[in-house]
This record gives sequence, C-alpha cells and structure tokens, in this order.
Amino acid sequence: MMLATAQENPMAYRERLAWLELTGMLIAYGGYFIAVGFVDPVAGRMETLTYVALFGAATIARLLILGTGWLILRAQMGSEARARPDERDRAIARRGASVGYYVLLSLMLWVGVVMPLIDTGWAVANSALAAIVIAEIVREAVAVISYRRGWHG
Repeated sequence: MMLATAQENPMAYRERLAWLELTGMLIAYGGYFIAVGFVDPVAGRMETLTYVALFGAATIARLLILGTGWLILRAQMGSEARARPDERDRAIARRGASVGYYVLLSLMLWVGVVMPLIDTGWAVANSALAAIVIAEIVREAVAVISYRRGWHG
C-alpha cells in the first residue's frame, strides 16, 4: 500500500533535497554532539583544539553528505533538478525559515541570557551551536512535513 502510494506520487526534487539536508544535519552534528558528550579534553588550549577539530570534522562530513547526495539527485532528476523553485517551493521555504527563526530566537535567548549566569566557556559555545543546529533541523523538518502533507501556502 505504501509503496503504491509512493509510486503514484513520487517525491519532487526540492523535497528530496530537504530530506538530504535534514539527514546530513542529523548525522554530522548529531555525531558532533555525541562526541562532545564523551570527550573530556584538558582545559586550556587543548580543549579549544579538540572542540574545533570535532566541529571541523562534523562540518566536513556534512559537506560530503550534501555534495554526494546533490550529485546523485541531480543525475537522477535531470531537468527537474535544474528548474527554478516554483511558488509552492518558495512558500514552503519561507514557512520553514519562519518557524526555524522563532526556534533560533527562543534558544538564543536562553544561551545569551541564562547560560552565562550558570556556565562558562565551551558549554555556552556548544549550547549556541546546538541552538543553531536545532533551528536548522526544525527548518528542514517543516519543509519535509509541508511537502509530505501537500501544503501549498
């Protein structure tokens, strides 16, 4: 039943792109925050190098996932991949950006106002990174849900 529905209504290029970005974000930065939870670097210069190296590795992993996925999608989708976003694509992007913005604003209020009172250093920096990643995940999730539910704006 589910397979028949998927064949009748295949995913559009922009929906596949939203899934790719969501997956890349979850894998790369999920790995970063799991590693941060287990790593206990020595305070000082090594602490900074450890966190920067972990974040750099996560960013490179995300770029590899996105680049490889984009090349595969572009090869599979042909002319649809080269087409400009239509009204529905733009409306979905605006909706996702709007929801993601409010999530980012709420989390950054926590990180910028409350976190400095109870923590310092890399805990605050990683909280800010987490706020950005969560907001991006919400933005892409809203896009995926909007495409799946047939939202038109």
